Amino acid sequence: MSDPEPIDAKERVENLRATFESRRRVLVLTHDNPDPDALASAFALAAVLTHLTDVECEVGYAGIIGRAENRAMLRELELVPTRIHGDTLERFDAIALVDTQPGFGNNSLPEGQQPTAVVDHHPGRGELDGVAFVDVREGYGACATIVHEYAQVAGVPLPANLLTALFYAIKSETQELSRGAGYADREAYLSLLPRADKLAVARIQRARVPRNYFRAFQVAIENARLHGRTIVTDLQRVDTPDLVAEIADFLLRLDGADWAVCMGRYQDSVVMSLRTAEEEAHAGKVVRRVVAGLGRAGGHGTMAGGRVPLDGRDYEDVAAQIRERLIDELAGDAAEGESLVPN
Repeated sequence: MSDPEPIDAKERVENLRATFESRRRVLVLTHDNPDPDALASAFALAAVLTHLTDVECEVGYAGIIGRAENRAMLRELELVPTRIHGDTLERFDAIALVDTQPGFGNNSLPEGQQPTAVVDHHPGRGELDGVAFVDVREGYGACATIVHEYAQVAGVPLPANLLTALFYAIKSETQELSRGAGYADREAYLSLLPRADKLAVARIQRARVPRNYFRAFQVAIENARLHGRTIVTDLQRVDTPDLVAEIADFLLRLDGADWAVCMGRYQDSVVMSLRTAEEEAHAGKVVRRVVAGLGRAGGHGTMAGGRVPLDGRDYEDVAAQIRERLIDELAGDAAEGESLVPN
């Protein structure tokens, strides 16, 4: 990934302060089913806002935190986000969206409601007009890197658990700086490394998993099909939507695969994740073309995801339509495919 253009970090922090200095209660809202990058960024941003102003901040999310490592991160680092419901937002006079944006379809900001701030590292799609504070840096591999910069510039004395959360967020989001990381991510990672609780990070990475976790990998391997240099699998029904992303990451390790796609049914939607080994592949653009007219999707260079509501339709029919579009988009004439593991 190319390094981002230089920015005036002090000016960004001053604008952040000015945006929230007259507010009383702020909800820092992540995308639904948040990952370590979203959670760490949200808690660190809350700490920065509290330091800069007199606001009360709360970190909120919708959906579930299902992946074992993500639950372990919250437990080990004693971070407690609030799971929001329909009337939760009424308690706040400002909302800061973190690691997501209006219109992305992966957050629970009510339709038509405008956030006060957006801090993200995913490419925007033109729905930021009128937002008071916008800091979207496509050249950054992790949102945590942006918020870590705020803390440094503002002189915020972050506690050990937040320093560790930011370190683990950058570590996991960029896969040890190997995926989408630029200069700023490397600098943040190295700055946080000596201050992070490495034993806690090790416990997070080795979080215990239930037996059905292994069953999901069995189903993924049995259902996986190769279409040229693209591997696609279907988990059928999943208990946690983030499992499709974990399986896609796993399948991309296949020798010769440039793309890995995993989908499954979560509640009344088809959820899907794309991963690619091609740095300039624009996975977010690919997945948006695949679900166009069906649902919502987003992402950036090497990773992306989407959600398609079933709306009463049969899961197999919708999944087949998505699979057909995927193969047409990524594999061309290799449409028949072959099993990853022969029966």
